[in-house]
Amino acid sequence: MAAAVGRAVGAAYGHGESGAGRGGGFLGPRVPAEVEAMARAVQDVGKEVFRRLLKVAVNALEGKDCKESVKLIAESSNLSEEQLAFLISGMYTLLREALRLPLSTFKQEVFKEDLKELRIPEDFITDFSSVVFGNRRPAPEGTALVQGSRLPSIQDFKWRVDVAISTSSLARALQPSILMMMKLSDGTAHRFEVPVAKFQELRYNVALILKEMNDLEKRSILKIQD
Repeated sequence: MAAAVGRAVGAAYGHGESGAGRGGGFLGPRVPAEVEAMARAVQDVGKEVFRRLLKVAVNALEGKDCKESVKLIAESSNLSEEQLAFLISGMYTLLREALRLPLSTFKQEVFKEDLKELRIPEDFITDFSSVVFGNRRPAPEGTALVQGSRLPSIQDFKWRVDVAISTSSLARALQPSILMMMKLSDGTAHRFEVPVAKFQELRYNVALILKEMNDLEKRSILKIQD
């Protein structure tokens, strides 16, 4: 029993693997293996047990300790250790990916259609939807998924062009370069030198990203509707 609880709780905190399943929806080009396993295993789960497992997944996303809850489910249901791990891990991953998307662009109808393609039962789709789009949605600032994925932001950025008049490498003499310094929100500062060729590559890639973002925003599925 202890092993089952430990494995299921570990799964709830995202120790999953990516598979090669179908994709293209909010889960990305490849549906994670744990989500596909959950979609298969959930077919044999009753509604009451499903909702208790869903609550565990939500609590895990909020950074709460769910060992006791998983233990109670393991003791009161006929689910095996493997089934518990599949179900909780899959629910956690599915909700984590959905909650990362802004409600202004992520439509409930799209979410439900993606879950239907995974052959998740209709009643369970409604429960998933109430977590992502309803009043059961975890507060962003309180979720482990936001806290875990947040990176330091740039607070200050300075640059200047430098020309080396004398250097140990004749090939670099009188060649301009760009010196950059970034100060991040975590208090660290980073100084680095960028050759002109790399700077031009950076300019090109930024322009390419901006173009792709512009093309993406033109798609009807991402347009903000009143």
